[in-house]
Amino acid sequence: MMQYPHLVDEMRGIFIAALEKKGIAGEEEIERKVVEFLGEQSGHESPEDRKILKEALVDLLFAVHFTTDEIEAHINLARKRDRFRELHRVVNEERIQPGRVIRALRDFCNIPQGDLYISPSEAEGVRVALIDRFISNQLPFIGIAKQHLTIRDIDEMLDHVYLNRRRPGKIGGKAAGMLLAAKIILPRLQDREPDLEEYVRLPESYYFSSGIFSDFIDYNGLHYFRSQKYKTRESIEAEYRNIAELFRKASFPPDSVNDFRAFLERLGEHPIILRSSSLLEDNFGHSFSGKYDSIFLANQGSLETRLEEFMWGLKRVHMSTFGPAPILYRRDHSLLDFDEQMGVLVQKVIGRRFGDYFFPFAAGVAFSRNPFAWTPRIRKEDGLLRIVMGLGTRAVDRVGGDYPRMVPLGNPLLRPQIEARQIMKYSQKMIDVLNLSTNSVETAASMELLHKIDHPDLFYAVSVDEDGFVSAPLFKGMKIDLRRSCITFENFLTKTPIVPLMKKILRKLEQAYGNPVDVEFAWDENRLYLLQCRSLPVRETAGVVLPRDVPADRILFRNNLCLFNAVIPDIEYVVYVDPRAYGRIREYEEKTAVGRVVSRMNRALQDRRFVLFGPGRWGSNDINLGVRVGYQDINRCLALAEIAFEEQGLTPEVSCGTHFFNDLLETGIIPVAIYPDDRENAFNERFLLDAPNLLVSLAPDLGQYTAVVHVLHVPSNTGGRLLHILQNEREQKGMGYFAHAGEDAVGT
Repeated sequence: MMQYPHLVDEMRGIFIAALEKKGIAGEEEIERKVVEFLGEQSGHESPEDRKILKEALVDLLFAVHFTTDEIEAHINLARKRDRFRELHRVVNEERIQPGRVIRALRDFCNIPQGDLYISPSEAEGVRVALIDRFISNQLPFIGIAKQHLTIRDIDEMLDHVYLNRRRPGKIGGKAAGMLLAAKIILPRLQDREPDLEEYVRLPESYYFSSGIFSDFIDYNGLHYFRSQKYKTRESIEAEYRNIAELFRKASFPPDSVNDFRAFLERLGEHPIILRSSSLLEDNFGHSFSGKYDSIFLANQGSLETRLEEFMWGLKRVHMSTFGPAPILYRRDHSLLDFDEQMGVLVQKVIGRRFGDYFFPFAAGVAFSRNPFAWTPRIRKEDGLLRIVMGLGTRAVDRVGGDYPRMVPLGNPLLRPQIEARQIMKYSQKMIDVLNLSTNSVETAASMELLHKIDHPDLFYAVSVDEDGFVSAPLFKGMKIDLRRSCITFENFLTKTPIVPLMKKILRKLEQAYGNPVDVEFAWDENRLYLLQCRSLPVRETAGVVLPRDVPADRILFRNNLCLFNAVIPDIEYVVYVDPRAYGRIREYEEKTAVGRVVSRMNRALQDRRFVLFGPGRWGSNDINLGVRVGYQDINRCLALAEIAFEEQGLTPEVSCGTHFFNDLLETGIIPVAIYPDDRENAFNERFLLDAPNLLVSLAPDLGQYTAVVHVLHVPSNTGGRLLHILQNEREQKGMGYFAHAGEDAVGT
C-alpha cells in the first residue's frame, strides 16, 4: 500500500466502501468508534491525530475481515482507477500519437485484472474511443462492439497489430468482425460455455493497419489513384489493367520493410493468408463479398524470399482497392465519397501438411438463417452450413461441376437427394489445397488425393456406395474403397460436435448483432476456427400469390425451386444467352467474350428494367458451365435466371453462401432456377429465340454474337404487355408471365 503514496487516500476510501458493503462498518460507524476510543480526550486531539486513528482503524478492520488476495484486489482497484484516469485523458486527445495511447493502455492493463473492475459506465467511453482509434469508426459496429470488447481485449489485440508510424490507420472491417465474434462467443468477463471454450479457436492472426496502405500511396506519389473512383467505368477498367506493373515497381518505406522482416522472423515458415480488411468491408448492409483480393502464401524458404513474396502479396491486396468491382459496388451503395482504406488481416492457414499439400479437414460458411429451405421440414431460423473438404475457397466461390454439402442445422442429415446415384453426382469432386512447393492454390480430384495422402480423418468425410445404398463407414478402422466413395460428411455431422456448436454460435452472434449473420469457419484436428463474421443481408418479402388460369401463350416460364418470395413487375427487356448456342462454342476466348457482351448490355440497359437469362451457373469459374461474369457485369439487372437443359448437363447451383450469392442479395437481384426438362417446369424458349434481336441496335460492333446473345423488347412482342416474375418460397413455385402494367395476369 505504501508503494503508492499518492493513492493511499483513494485506497482507504475503497476499503471503507467495501467494509460498508460487507455490513462491517460504514463511514459513520468508523467515526463513532474513533470518538469512543478517544473517550474523555475527545475534542482536545488535533485533526491530524483523529485522521491517523481513523486510518489505523480502517486498516485494522480491513485486515481482519478480508483475505490477503482480497486486500490486494482492492489496492489494485485504486491503481486501476488512477491509470484509467490517465488513459481516459490520453485516448481522447485529438492529435496524440498512437504510441502514447498504447503506453497508457499498457500501463492500465499491466495491473492484474482481478475481479474488481472499473464501472461499465465509466469504461464505456474509453472502450468506444479505443475502438474508434484502432479498430473501426463505423457506428453500427461500435454500437455492438462496445458491449463485448473490453479494454484488455483491445490491449491484447494491439500486441498483434502493425501500425505505421506516419499514418496509424485501423485494422479494418473484416478483422474487426472476426475479433468481435470471438469475444461474443468467448467473453472475458462473463461465464464461458464449456463446449465453446473447449472447441472454438481463432487462427493466429496479425493486423496490418490501413495506415500502411496510405503510407505506401504517399511514399510512391500515387495520390492520383484516390480519384480513380470518380472516373467513368471504362476508364476504371482500362487503367486497372496496368496497375499491377505499377505496384510491382513501387516500394514500401524502409521502416515498413524492417517491420515486415521482423514479423516474418517472428512467424516462421508456416503458410499464411493475406486477407483484405478495408474500412468498409463486412459492415452492416454492405459486405463487399469477394470484391477485394485475399492471397495465400506458402511462406517457405529463405527470409528474403519470404519477404519479397509477402510484400508482393500486400501490394496485390492493396491494389484491389482500385478494381472496377469494388468501385462500382461503392457507387451502387452510395459509398463512393468515403475515403476507403485497406487494412490486411494476416492469418496462419488452418490445416495440416500432407507432402507438398496443406489444407484443413473442412471449411465453409454458416448462416444463422437458412435461405434454402427446400422442404417444409426445414426451419429457416435453424441455420445452414455450406461445407467442403479442404480450403474454404470452394465454399465461397462458384465452382463448376462441383457441389458443397448443404446442411440444414435443424435436420443435418436431410438432403435434397435420395438415390445413391444422385448423392454421388451432387457431392464434392474436387478439393482446393495450398501447394507449398509451387506457392499456389491448386485443385485436386478428391478421391485421387485422399488415396494418395491417407488422411487420418477420412472416416468423417466419406460415404461408400454399397449395392446402390450410400452409407458412412461404421468405425474408424474400417477399410474404405475410395473408388466407390464420395464426400458426404455424414460421420462428421453425427460423430463430432460441429452441428450443436454451430447452432449455438450462430444463435449467440445473431442475438448480439440483432440481425442474421454468416460465419466463415474451418475445422481441423477437432477444433473449430472462426475466420470471419458479418451481418447477413436478408430479403423479407410478404407472401406471394401466383395467378391462376394464365393463358399458355402468356407464360414465359414456370419453376419449382424458389429461394425467396419475390415480385418483379414490369420488366421491359430480356437479355437471353442461348444455352444451346453457348454450349456449341469451343474456344475459351469466345466464351469469355460472351461475358463481355453481357457486361455491355448491363451498361446499355442500366436505366431500363431488364433481366438476364442464361445457361447453368452465372459467375462460375468453369466457363463451360456458365457465363463468366462478376458483380460489375450484372449489377443493373432485376433477376438472374439460370437455365439447365438435361442434354447439356448444366445445373443451376444453389449458391447460398458464395460471394456471388451475397452480391445478388445486397443488390436486390433475384436468382431464378429453371429446369426446362422437368415436368413441373415450363420454358417458352421459342419466344426468346424468335423475337427480333436488338443486340446490334444497342451495340453495332457486336453483330457476331447475335446467334448466342438475344436482346428483346418485351412489349414489342406481346401486344404491349410486360414481363412479371413471381416466386413463392413456401410453395416452391414460381412463374414469369406477360401482362399489362398494373393489371393481373389474365387481364386484357
